[in-house]
Amino acid sequence: MKIDMTRWAKTVIGSEAVLAIPVMTYPGLALAGETLTGLIGDGEAQARCVKALAARYPSAAAVTVMDLSMEAEAFGSAIRFSDTEVPTVTGHVVVTLEDARALPVPAVGAARTGVPLKAAEILSREVTDRPVLGGIIGPVSLTCRLMEMTPMMMAMRRSPETLSTVLGKTTEFLISFAKAFKAAGANGVVIAEPVAGLLSPKQCDEYSSRWVKAIVDAVQDEAFLVVLHNCGSTVPLVPSMVSTGAGAFHFGNAVAMTEILPQVPADRLACGNINPSGTFRIGTPEKMEAEVSALLASMEPYPNFVLSSGCDIPPGTPVENVDALFRALASHNASRRRAPAG
Repeated sequence: MKIDMTRWAKTVIGSEAVLAIPVMTYPGLALAGETLTGLIGDGEAQARCVKALAARYPSAAAVTVMDLSMEAEAFGSAIRFSDTEVPTVTGHVVVTLEDARALPVPAVGAARTGVPLKAAEILSREVTDRPVLGGIIGPVSLTCRLMEMTPMMMAMRRSPETLSTVLGKTTEFLISFAKAFKAAGANGVVIAEPVAGLLSPKQCDEYSSRWVKAIVDAVQDEAFLVVLHNCGSTVPLVPSMVSTGAGAFHFGNAVAMTEILPQVPADRLACGNINPSGTFRIGTPEKMEAEVSALLASMEPYPNFVLSSGCDIPPGTPVENVDALFRALASHNASRRRAPAG
C-alpha cells in the first residue's frame, strides 16, 4: 500500500502518544506456527510471521526479517544454517585486489534475497494499517562479511583500493536491492550497518556513511523512507549517520539514548534501544516494564523518539516479554494523557 512517508514521519513526531517499532520477526514464529528454517527460506512463511505480529501488537510499522547473511550468500559466501539460530557467514570470498576486481555483482533475487521481497510484496497488500519496511544490510557490514573484519581493517591502511572496489560493488547491489523492495510495495528499508559502530568518526564517514548516502539518494523520497541502524558505540558517530540524509535512525543498547537524541535533527526519527538479548530474550516481563518505563521517562523531551529494540529481537524470545513492552508503553501513554496541562 502506498503511503506518504514524509507525512507519516511528521505524524509520528506530532503524535501525543509515543509509538513503537520493535525490530522483530522471529517472535512471530510461535504466533504463526512457523519454523526458523521456513521463515528465512520462504517469503510466504515470513509474511505470515510478520502478519501475526501485526495482528497482536500496535507497532507503528511492520518489518521484514533482519538476516545479515543473505546478501553475503548472494555474493558467494558460505553460510552455516541452524534450526535454532540465525544463519551466519563462514569464511570469506575476497582476499586480494584481484579478488575484489573479479567479484561479480549478483542479481537481486540470487540465493535467498528473493525471500524478503516476496514477504514485502504480500505484506504491502495485506497489512494496510501501517508502513511495511524491508530489511537490508549496510555497505561496510556486507563488505566485512565478504572480507572478514581483520583483513578489512588492514585493507584500510594497506590496500584502500581493494576496500573501495568491494564497497562499490556491495553498494551497487544494495541500491538494486532497496529498489526491489520499493517495487515490491514496501514503504522503506532498514539498513543494518553494525560494523560502522566499530569505526572512528572519520572511518565511518569514508567507509560507511558516504556509501549509505548513495543508497539514500537513489531510493528515498516521499513514498519511501530509509532507516539507518547502527548498534555500536554510536555517540561520536551520530553526525556521520545524519550526513547520510536518512529519514530515520535506529540505535543499539550499547549507548544511552539521552546522549543520542540531542544530536538527531528534530524532524528525523530516532529509534531505540531496549536490549534484544538481555531483556527481550532472557529477561522477564517485570524487567522489561521497568526498563521501558525508565527509557520513556528519559525521552520525554524528544517528540521524535520511537521506542524500539536495540537490534533484531532473536529467536526464542518469549512473547510475554514483547507483550510487556507494549503494556508499559500503553501505561506511559495513558499517564501522559491524564497529566494536567502546563
